[in-house]
Amino acid sequence: MLPWLASPIPAFPNTAMALDTPNGLLAAGGELSPTWLVHAYRQGIFPWYSDDDPILWWSPNPRMVLAPAEFRLRRSLAKRLRNGGFHVTLNQDFDRIIHACAAPRQGEPGTWINPEMRAAYQALHALGIAHSIEVRHGDHLVGGLYGLAMGPVFFGESMFSSAPDASKIALAHLARAMSDNGGRLIDCQMHTSHLERLGAAPIARETFIGYLDQWLPEKAFAPTKHGATVPDVPASPWLDAIPDAYSR
Repeated sequence: MLPWLASPIPAFPNTAMALDTPNGLLAAGGELSPTWLVHAYRQGIFPWYSDDDPILWWSPNPRMVLAPAEFRLRRSLAKRLRNGGFHVTLNQDFDRIIHACAAPRQGEPGTWINPEMRAAYQALHALGIAHSIEVRHGDHLVGGLYGLAMGPVFFGESMFSSAPDASKIALAHLARAMSDNGGRLIDCQMHTSHLERLGAAPIARETFIGYLDQWLPEKAFAPTKHGATVPDVPASPWLDAIPDAYSR
């Protein structure tokens, strides 16, 4: 039986208990508060559910990840980066990015980024934990992505593109900034052929969580002050390099 999370504080089962089918389903219930989400990601767990479901928590095995230095910058994308007239910013329009990512995709009936999920990540953004990368062409927002930054790890959530390669340009800037400034890993959660073509690869869940234990030790997530409801999150200095990652 799937564990039901009813504790007032985040208390997740060991990820080794996650189901094989569907791959990675670990528990149901809990909250989408910043405290629950930060503790979940720190342990290699993320929420994903539809409107008719309770909150469902996942930790798939294997885990799809992208080492920043392994991002595949193909010739056509490099040309767009140089000559496409795109402008990349950081955290300038988080709300529009998450709403664009939540829009139904062609051929898909709906979206998992429901209003409750949007509100949860907007709260994380207000706390400086969730971040957006925006790609504009002229005055038009044409692509971007969002996710959580914790120390040397970026936990990617979703991306969108309304112009050719716009989301790839956002990911390219993220990967370059991390590679050049101490970032270690981009979590892509689950396999897609699109991410695989960009250089992402599967690793064992145990290996992924081992990286989190090494780079994001539990002691780094102690409350910032007595009574704080949100744990402190290790800084990610590579974030500041994202807008100018390809300016050199």
